[in-house]
Amino acid sequence: MTVLSSESDLRDSYDQPSELVQKKILPRLDKHAKAFIALSPFVVLATHGPDGADASPRGDAPGFVRVEDDVTLLLPDRRGNNLIDSLRNVVASSDVGLLFFVPGINETLRVNGTARVITDPARLQPMIAQGKLPASALEISVREVYFHCGKAMIRSDLWNAEKHVPRSSFPTLGRVIADQVGGLDAEAADANLEESYKNRLY
Repeated sequence: MTVLSSESDLRDSYDQPSELVQKKILPRLDKHAKAFIALSPFVVLATHGPDGADASPRGDAPGFVRVEDDVTLLLPDRRGNNLIDSLRNVVASSDVGLLFFVPGINETLRVNGTARVITDPARLQPMIAQGKLPASALEISVREVYFHCGKAMIRSDLWNAEKHVPRSSFPTLGRVIADQVGGLDAEAADANLEESYKNRLY
């Protein structure tokens, strides 16, 4: 087994990126990036901390990630499982990566930068949903921005409704957790999850 352990080893196995690919990496949000974020209801947040790397899904109404200016984003932290993995990572190490998706569009938007956790009510106020402030928000200082080509989405055929997996083909989350955690009733767990989805999204 050959393990590639340096950038030079990696470059021996890959072509150099084209000049166009290198030039498309921007240091700030342009009008196209801002428009894409305004359309996006879903982003994956990548962080790292003392326990290693973490990726967390974040979703809400399109545009829930607020563009404050060309180099600043606000990402609200809605109610979740209270593990606060991403937030704990950010206070330990501020580097973050964001991957924005827009349903039906194959291209994605990558934003890398640094973040800090804020709780100032005046900053959180514009992100109220169903009458509730987010518990906090990540203020993200943008370092680089670029659109990622759609090859991964095309290969996965993610947006093709005909390829969607029937819900019955995989156990409910309540059943999964019951199998993983002894002594838990799967039906009760599913009922609790449904109630949470209905009444405790925010």
